[in-house]
Amino acid sequence: MPIRSIVTGGAGFIGSHVTDRLLKEGHQVTVVDNFSTGRPDNLKHHAGNPNLTVVRQDINDLPALQQLFAGADRVYHLAALADIVPSIVNPVEYYRSNVNGTMCVLEAARLCGVKKVVYTASSSCYGIPDEFPTKETAEIRPQYPYALTKWLGEQTALHWGQVYKIPVTALRLFNVYGTRSRTSGTYGAVFGVFLAQKLAGKPYTVVGDGSQTRDFTYVTDVADAFYTASESPVHNEIFNVGSGGTYSVNRLVELLGGPVTYIPKRPGEPDCTYADTAKIRRVLNWAPKVSLEDGVKEILKNIDYWRQAPVWTPENIADATKDWFKYLAPSK
Repeated sequence: MPIRSIVTGGAGFIGSHVTDRLLKEGHQVTVVDNFSTGRPDNLKHHAGNPNLTVVRQDINDLPALQQLFAGADRVYHLAALADIVPSIVNPVEYYRSNVNGTMCVLEAARLCGVKKVVYTASSSCYGIPDEFPTKETAEIRPQYPYALTKWLGEQTALHWGQVYKIPVTALRLFNVYGTRSRTSGTYGAVFGVFLAQKLAGKPYTVVGDGSQTRDFTYVTDVADAFYTASESPVHNEIFNVGSGGTYSVNRLVELLGGPVTYIPKRPGEPDCTYADTAKIRRVLNWAPKVSLEDGVKEILKNIDYWRQAPVWTPENIADATKDWFKYLAPSK
């Protein structure tokens, strides 16, 4: 019998790539997505696949989730609200989605006897760390509501694992990029911003002097980490998922090619993100495969995906991030 898997947020950026991988492995997949940020087009290449079912559903509806999870073997929980600024402006919705919604997913998994849950955690929980590369044991220092709610969701997942004996694994993802990354009207991840600017012939809006570095991790490597974690008998553990390196924004601009304009540094952002991946390499025998150079090449081959994305300028970025500076700037 094929493995029955649920992917919450499976029409989103990372979720659609996890769905790709599971279908490739022969799973019967049910995608649960309310399409607040996910896109049906992210799954259109699977049209007619009898092993894929897509259901429009909010994860806060526990009775509906129980019906959908009945008979499922695994749950990959990727549904969440992302991005920094909207979480500052509307923390209640983030708490509802990322904490209460996660609890509903876990409770449905418990009631339906699911055999494994993989939770999408975030490296943003580390805030501005003291050491690089950053280990899973580093102090938790969320700087804004998105980071807090993702960490609370992680702790909820591990607590359900502890109390109700659900095998749970949490993956703390570092700076995921790749094809199908979000194109919403929200100012967010650097790749979506830069790719729309490139298509429009506008300069890249580089924060600070561009020397800050990020652990850019390609999305198919992340999907592989989800699959590897779900196959392993190891559970109730947290693993960093990163690229094995850290790369400057200036290096990214060099790979993309094009002019640059500079905008002010922002409070609460680290100068470096860099995952210590020793634990996941040792315990799960997982390692990333896609270099930044190859990942950027793949994105540029599919750049038309971002043609409808908003084009950000220094002026509209300043307006979009005013609450960021208002609430996160250190007190004088």
